[in-house]
Amino acid sequence: MKKKLLEWYKQHGRHSLPWRNTDDIYHVYLSEIMLQQTQVNRVMEEYYPQFLSKFPTLQALADAPQDDVLAAWSGLGYYSRARNLHKTAKLSPLTLSQDEKELLKLPGIGRYTASAICSFGYSQAVPVVDTNIARVLKRYFALISPKDTTLWSKATEILNVEFPRAHNLALMDLGSMVCLPKNPKCQECPFQKHCLGKEEPELYTQTKKTIYESLELFYGVCVKENRVALHYSTEKMYKDMLVLPRVEPLEENFIGSFKHSYTKYRITVNLYRAEEFLEDIVWVDLNELKSAPISSLIKKAQKYF
Repeated sequence: MKKKLLEWYKQHGRHSLPWRNTDDIYHVYLSEIMLQQTQVNRVMEEYYPQFLSKFPTLQALADAPQDDVLAAWSGLGYYSRARNLHKTAKLSPLTLSQDEKELLKLPGIGRYTASAICSFGYSQAVPVVDTNIARVLKRYFALISPKDTTLWSKATEILNVEFPRAHNLALMDLGSMVCLPKNPKCQECPFQKHCLGKEEPELYTQTKKTIYESLELFYGVCVKENRVALHYSTEKMYKDMLVLPRVEPLEENFIGSFKHSYTKYRITVNLYRAEEFLEDIVWVDLNELKSAPISSLIKKAQKYF
């Protein structure tokens, strides 16, 4: 089974991904953080190369102001990832530890990221379990709603200790390309012969339906001398990012509204002309917004400035 997996990976694996063709542990770490909540193509074609051009090393990232880091992350969402990336760089500006337990002490690094760094960056014989690999394991072993500890145990059980890095990457690609959540391509799978869940593959990947929460926001827009009034958010959603200041909604000052999605929220953003604000503001030149730590929500609001 292990041999077949590596043969499949050699022929079909995503070998061109840039973070798979480097021994720079920072590059591997950065890719893992970006890929947590973002599609591979967006990371590869846009954010990964741009971020590395601005912060080519852990030391460069550690030395950068947080505003610059958040600005480079603008549009990626889940901004706590960028803040934790920055904190980790400050704690480990030269390189990352090769010890999984030490990695777990760093901000924003959980079991998956620590194991990925050790496997993909340092080629250690440790299992890796992400969403795609978990799906492969559930089907292969016919596990219904298994505990995380069970999945990690099964990943350890089938680990190819001779070629652990290629093995884990192959499992990841198998889940991404063949063992799909719906309509898996079982005929193409190197595990088909021994897969215990192949007759009812979707039985082992049932998930709870996401419940989205509606949210309505009321922001003020004030532009003077080519500068816009913004506010450094202290709220969890956009902590330390520049957002529009909140205002009391007055119908006569209404400018417009638009829809926005963020994690589990479905947001209605209402914009109003404003001169007085409920929060402290900073004035940002409109020409400098591209390099400011703003979210995609604020980018959408720019057409009303």
